[in-house]
Amino acid sequence: MLVVNDLRFEVRRSDRRRALEITVDRGGELVLSAPPSVPDARLRAFVQRKRMWVYKQLARRDALTRKVPRKAFVDGEGFAYLGRNYRLRLVDDSDAALKLQGGRFVMPKALAKEGREHLVRWYCERARTWLKDCVAEHAARMEVAPTDVRVQDLGYRWGSCGKGGVLYFHWKTILLPAWIAEYVVVHEMAHLLEPHHTPEYWRRVERAMPDFDRRKGWLQAHGHGVEGT
Repeated sequence: MLVVNDLRFEVRRSDRRRALEITVDRGGELVLSAPPSVPDARLRAFVQRKRMWVYKQLARRDALTRKVPRKAFVDGEGFAYLGRNYRLRLVDDSDAALKLQGGRFVMPKALAKEGREHLVRWYCERARTWLKDCVAEHAARMEVAPTDVRVQDLGYRWGSCGKGGVLYFHWKTILLPAWIAEYVVVHEMAHLLEPHHTPEYWRRVERAMPDFDRRKGWLQAHGHGVEGT
């Protein structure tokens, strides 16, 4: 742990890292990545140079987080799916706990109290299919071979590249517009070849997605306001 003024950083050292990097997790946790041999004094100096950027990122995330209301499972409530908003219609009876029909989410009234559980399950099922198709579409071009694609709650992370070539994605990725969700996929697939955000890593992302910077900017600016439940 490194403390500089009122900022607390988790320090992550890696033999494969060549440069210092600060990241702000979606929950506001600060991470300072560094090579093993960099002394604490240099880490502190780096943080001091970057502290205004860190404060701006924390302020923006705090503001966006406060704007997200809790969803209620009542008639007319809106829920996102691939960037579009669909209203909920509660019905007396249905052949499914939740389905998307006629431009609306349809759910039996009797299940409304457990609405979040059913909606998250529906999102996970759709996300698995959509994300696997997206990974397959980019795999050959990026020259990678993921071993599996898994969807789960990743807290404040959109995705993660795990051991053994497994790609993990937050189920909320399916709430994003398709072109942004695709960026999340490419971002994680590039980590199969480059574990850290080095210049070479970003070159790989750019080769696969020339307009990645525009998509990355949208996700940073609007991603925290995306909420499905």
